Amino acid sequence: MIRNFKRLLIASLVAGTSCTVHTTSNSSPPVKSDNPLTHFESLTSSSISTPRVKRVVLVHGFLDTDSCFKTLRRRLEGRGFDCFVPNLKPNDGRGGLENIAARLKQDIDTRFGPSEPINVVGFSMGGLVSRQYLQELGGAKRCENFITISSPHHGTLTAFLYPSLGAKDMRPSSQFLENLRKTQDRLEPIQITSYRTPMDLMILPSKSSIWDCAENLEFPVLMHPLMLISDPVLSDIEKRLML
Repeated sequence: MIRNFKRLLIASLVAGTSCTVHTTSNSSPPVKSDNPLTHFESLTSSSISTPRVKRVVLVHGFLDTDSCFKTLRRRLEGRGFDCFVPNLKPNDGRGGLENIAARLKQDIDTRFGPSEPINVVGFSMGGLVSRQYLQELGGAKRCENFITISSPHHGTLTAFLYPSLGAKDMRPSSQFLENLRKTQDRLEPIQITSYRTPMDLMILPSKSSIWDCAENLEFPVLMHPLMLISDPVLSDIEKRLML
C-alpha cells in the first residue's frame, strides 16, 4: 500500500509540470501546454530582473497560519519582494469572512500604509477574504496583481461540514458569495489569476476555483495543500509577479 502511494505521489509530481489554461465562454477553447511558463518565453532576463511592485500580501486559508506560505515567501523574498503574511484571526472563520477582511485591511495598512501599491496572493479561504478586502474595502485601488490558489469562488460543499459563520459564507450560493459576484467589476483593471487542481478534495467541486474574472490555470497537483509547494505553480506565480 505504501509503495503504491509513493508511486502515485511521484506520478503527481511529474504530472504537475503540465498546465491547462481555462478561458471563459467568450474566449477561445482551453489550451493545454506542457510548459506552464510558455506565456513568459518571450521575456528577456533583464525585463524580469526587478519587480515593479515589490510588496506582496500572502493571505492564508481555513485553519492555516502564516507558515503555509513558507516556501513561496522564501522564493519571493529571494526575488526581492517584501512579503507580508498576516495571521487571519480567527482562522476558522468565526464571525464571518467580512470581519476577517476588515482586520486584514487594518494589518495591511499598518504594514504598508493606506495607499502604497501591493500584490495580493490568497490561498483557499484567503482568496475570498482577499476579494472582500479588494472589492468592498477599497483595496482594489492599490492592487497591481491578484492571485488566488485553490479558492472556492463559487463555494465548496466541504463548508457544510463546519459550523462557523465563515464556513457558511463559503457554501455554494451563500449571500456572501452573491455579494462578491455583484461587485467583482471593481477589480478592473487588476491582473487576476486563479490556480486550481482537479484533484482538490477540499474545494468541491474543484471547478469552483474557475473564475470568470481571472486567467484560470489548472495544475494536476495531488492534494489541496500541495498547491503551495508545487514548483510549477510557484514558478508561474513568481513570473507573473515579476512582470
